[in-house]
Amino acid sequence: MGQGNVSIVRHYIADSMDLFEQALEKDEAAKPLAERMRPRRLEDFVGQEHVLGPGSALRRAIEADQVPSLILWGPPGTGKTTLARIVAERTGAVFVPFSAVLGGVKEIREIVEAARARRKLHRQRTILFVDEIHRFSRNQQDAFLPHVEAGTLTLIGATTENPSFEINAALLSRCRVVTLRPLTDEEVGTLLDRAVASPQGLGGRVRLAEDAREALARSAFGDARRALVALEASAAAAQLAGRAEIAFADAEEALQHKALNYDKAGEEHFNVVSAFIKSLRGSDPDAAVYYMVRMLEGGEEPRFILRRMVIFASEDVGNADPQALQVAVSALHAVELVGLPEGVLPMSQAAIYLSLAPKSNTAITAYAAARKLVQEFGPLPVPLKLRNAPTRLMESLGYGGGYRYPHNFEGHYVAEEYLPDAVRGSAIVKLSDSGRERELAERLARLRASLEPGDK
Repeated sequence: MGQGNVSIVRHYIADSMDLFEQALEKDEAAKPLAERMRPRRLEDFVGQEHVLGPGSALRRAIEADQVPSLILWGPPGTGKTTLARIVAERTGAVFVPFSAVLGGVKEIREIVEAARARRKLHRQRTILFVDEIHRFSRNQQDAFLPHVEAGTLTLIGATTENPSFEINAALLSRCRVVTLRPLTDEEVGTLLDRAVASPQGLGGRVRLAEDAREALARSAFGDARRALVALEASAAAAQLAGRAEIAFADAEEALQHKALNYDKAGEEHFNVVSAFIKSLRGSDPDAAVYYMVRMLEGGEEPRFILRRMVIFASEDVGNADPQALQVAVSALHAVELVGLPEGVLPMSQAAIYLSLAPKSNTAITAYAAARKLVQEFGPLPVPLKLRNAPTRLMESLGYGGGYRYPHNFEGHYVAEEYLPDAVRGSAIVKLSDSGRERELAERLARLRASLEPGDK
């Protein structure tokens, strides 16, 4: 081949490569923003510091290429698929995605055979990523067992459901469960900033107004994908209007609901929280649920609201209905289990229950009365009869002398005075006649009346 022909071939190859790269760039640009911004490196992964932070067990396993089979459990948009891809890339394994909805046992066998051949011929590992693994039948899950156990493939399953209930015990015992949390508003904000500036994202073609950024971050409820989808729609709206900045109205329209005026660090935050607590205390379930939803729609963290309900259950309901505290704590656990949006149901249930429960503030008034005595009299000596006597010397000094063990008496009770002498007879606990406390108050009155005059 002559020199001229060689030159022509080289130009042809170069032009072909340029066209190929341009085609790839067009394909990449056609992908949704959330897909374009998917991190490719562990260092770019945002959030989940509790499992991926420096020195964590999972991070060490990834860096040492000793990743076991995993079940990634967490709400949507917390990085389950992204983390699985990063693990495959970091460890040099072949990443094979598989849908528990569309695939079956036949496809699993084909994947296993390919993984076995890959391992034998190229000594290359296969990571099988199963999205929505909780949708697999028991038979499908069982099909994985021998191959996971033999190391033919590494299984990484993603689920939004509690693996304890949805994954069979045999498969679960061969996997490590990694719990992913919803992203914080700050972490979502970081992703938004990155998407606006990155060439793979919006490339700095538009700016993001601060109030729009806050609205997008807090309305994502910890879901990175949701935030990026809304950002992309907001940017499109701004560009169609000929503006170089995404405004609050653009974000509001993209979110398809009005972003409420609710400054979590300002006066409106405290106003709404105050109204919520006072509505619970005033036994108005309509207002209580209304203000709770105001906070949620404004981007308040569900845990903040639930913590307030747990406190309220003791401070304002107390032993008038001891079940109230269990309801509030159960709602907190339920939201941690299922996340949002489903978590609004146990939250609403708890708010209604607390609103309609009988009320008593005995817990806080008893604490205040006891604290006042402690501050006034200081560390009074404990009566000798209430002290333990582990040594002969302490016994000779009268420690434990005269103590009467209540279980040795009828009804498991004996009239006794337990307070220090200086505050003897102080009625710290003043029970109300509300709900269950009426019965407790009657019992307390009988017990106090049984004390002999000298003991009061």
